[in-house]
Amino acid sequence: MRRRDLGKLAVAVGGGLVAGFPAAARAAAAAAWRVTGTSVPALASFDSTMKDFMRARGVSAGQLAVTYQGRLVLARGYTNSDDASLTVEPTSLFRVASLSKSVTAAAVARLAQDGKLSLGTPVTSLLPLTAPDGQTADPRLSAVTLWRLLQHTGGWDRAITPDPMFQDRTISRALGVPMEINGDHIARYATGKALDFDPGSRFAYSNYGYLLAGQVIERVSGMPYASYVRQHLLGPIGITRMKLGWSIAPHAGEVPYRSQYTGTTVLNESGATVAAPYGAFSMGNQWGNGRWVASAVDMVRWARLFDGASAVLDSTTLSRVFAQPEVGLSNGWYYGLGWNVRPVAGGTGRNTWHTGSLPGNYSLLVRTHHGMSWAALFNQRDDPSGLSYADIDPALWTASRAVTNWPTHDLFPNYF
Repeated sequence: MRRRDLGKLAVAVGGGLVAGFPAAARAAAAAAWRVTGTSVPALASFDSTMKDFMRARGVSAGQLAVTYQGRLVLARGYTNSDDASLTVEPTSLFRVASLSKSVTAAAVARLAQDGKLSLGTPVTSLLPLTAPDGQTADPRLSAVTLWRLLQHTGGWDRAITPDPMFQDRTISRALGVPMEINGDHIARYATGKALDFDPGSRFAYSNYGYLLAGQVIERVSGMPYASYVRQHLLGPIGITRMKLGWSIAPHAGEVPYRSQYTGTTVLNESGATVAAPYGAFSMGNQWGNGRWVASAVDMVRWARLFDGASAVLDSTTLSRVFAQPEVGLSNGWYYGLGWNVRPVAGGTGRNTWHTGSLPGNYSLLVRTHHGMSWAALFNQRDDPSGLSYADIDPALWTASRAVTNWPTHDLFPNYF
């Protein structure tokens, strides 16, 4: 992907693709529309869906990959911008936010597969969780097993106690450490707080739980988190582009991110006002729960790993990934290990999915019970008009139902 140097955008919120967002969004509705990747007329419904969705919200960069029966049948990059330096390719990189949770959960499950740990082990047996001086850890922490950590039943509820993954300034002041804080600071601060409910008693989505899961991977494997994931999960299935993202410096081929919001940087003590995607939160601390950058092709290749047993994840491990938690179904679905799971009536399979969202990006990954998958990635998540980004989910289901003749080609070999 071609675009301007983004480093200066950390503090320059007065221009370019990030700043002045409401005006830019209005202009994008009539901006030049460009599509890269192989055109597949039989799948035109997907292209038109992406165009309608992006233009309605003024999204300048988007990407879609679709598989059918394990074959990559569509890989497209969409640019909705008059900026000639911005061209989204099928291989362009996007922050995928919480789609990263399926990667972290799979890494923990792989450690269990290799006999390095048990999913029933309490996290306190694996990590030296210590409260700040003068505070005491909640004794219920000893009941937080890896199962509960990964299924979001560990006892943390961000609707009650603010998500510590985004409390940088509070944590910095409480611990007396300068910003940018790190994951160890976050864990120490959170260990001094009471849990919001008894572990295993109910579901509450927890980014913090996945920070701890990432720390478990490093401690048990003896390797950096990203190195373990690449060596044991990504590399063996041919994913080479995925990387951990950064708050400021983009990777080669990474798209720029847009938001109508600004904030005070958490990357240092300068107090500078920054564009929300570039320092109003710390990407460096999201590594267990939301730090990966990838292409849509990478994400559907990743999803294909869960279609059948392999040396990477065997049948026992896959059954663990999609096992129903102890708290059971809620409105017909539950959270497995890094995936939302909805069993299909009649026992004919399951639909699994995850969304991801951080300031400056929105992502969706879906696996269907009848052999399809798709990943849609965007370089913004908020819109002045208030249109929902969650609308892309039903829209892509509708696009899939409009296909009357699925192609027989496989584009995966084009995108290693």
